[in-house]
Amino acid sequence: MTAKPLETESSGTWSISDLAAEFDVTPRAIRFYEDQGLILPERRGQTRVYSARDRTRLKLILRGKRLGFSLGEVADIIDLYDSDPGEVAQLEYFLEKIIAQKKALEQQREDIDVTFAELSAVELNCRTRLKSLQKG
Repeated sequence: MTAKPLETESSGTWSISDLAAEFDVTPRAIRFYEDQGLILPERRGQTRVYSARDRTRLKLILRGKRLGFSLGEVADIIDLYDSDPGEVAQLEYFLEKIIAQKKALEQQREDIDVTFAELSAVELNCRTRLKSLQKG
């Protein structure tokens, strides 16, 4: 069943197909985030109706995924916003996660650099050996 477009953005509600198109994700992905409790659309019969809060949460989920955070970490960050002390705790937690993610990415970069150097050395040895075999 294809969701029909709801009112425009100015009304503050969106259909699943509106959000899927806007964020270039599948409706299935949005339903998955709903199943995980990350977004909680209102229901009007069989139709899901997404609020500005749901839209913002989806935007944060997708940004968190893009930055390499797990859905659990994204959920924690989003949930902190709803609890006391709200945004301060959310930002402090988010900063901790950012620092940890940057360290993990830096380690991955170093690992890639080492692997790249090893591959280059092996490639050079293979080319040298191949030339030697082709001449001899």
